[in-house]
Amino acid sequence: MVDLPQKKVGLIACSGEELPEGTISRLATLKVLEHLRSSDTVTICLPLFLAGGEGDRTFARFYPTIAIDGCDKRCAARATEMYSGKPASSLVISQIITEEGLGIPEGRRRLNVNGRMAVDLVADRIVNLVDNLLERDWSRRIGSSTEVEMKTSAIQNEADETEEVKPCACSTGIPAQNVIIDGKEISIMALPLIYQQFMQEGRLASKGIGKELLALVKLYNPILVEEEQALEEVLVREYAAYLSKEQAK
Repeated sequence: MVDLPQKKVGLIACSGEELPEGTISRLATLKVLEHLRSSDTVTICLPLFLAGGEGDRTFARFYPTIAIDGCDKRCAARATEMYSGKPASSLVISQIITEEGLGIPEGRRRLNVNGRMAVDLVADRIVNLVDNLLERDWSRRIGSSTEVEMKTSAIQNEADETEEVKPCACSTGIPAQNVIIDGKEISIMALPLIYQQFMQEGRLASKGIGKELLALVKLYNPILVEEEQALEEVLVREYAAYLSKEQAK
């Protein structure tokens, strides 16, 4: 497998609207995304995730994800585990309210005082989980991380300098490269990293390497069976172009 860079933490919040806890989940997540850890987190849309959003599902498969559920049905956590893998951490608002002895939250669109207190408390818990997952020490005094170095591989730094590299649709940090198959342009996630890994291993762009490239690509991307043969040829051709460009530097 390719060494994907750990760059951000995904937050997938409950989308239920029947209970105040669902609103608390979304508001606490939004507070972290927009104010507390805006550069370290990305949102994962639960409805899109369930509907088959490959960008979100791929991110949750290879990056740490926190599920924030309103109640013990744990819809967000279960969806993540079903389609991508068990989330790195999981929070349940109703349990947190009980543990902390908070008053009963009320209001689905406009929370009462207890609900607003719960939003702040849950946001703080999410922040602590994010910092732990990124192995960061956060200084409240200076308002930033005291450990700015993250586990971002040198491969990613090199990939960022390549013209063909584009961020995936959800801007989560997984590099992607567009290729043409039968006149149709598709985006292949993790392809720049796969090429860099093969180059570092001294692999040549021979015909026999196509099946290996395709096997790795299929780990990170949904590929139609009828497209596999054509894609295999494209992958070898694009890898040869990649090697030529790198050797010319």
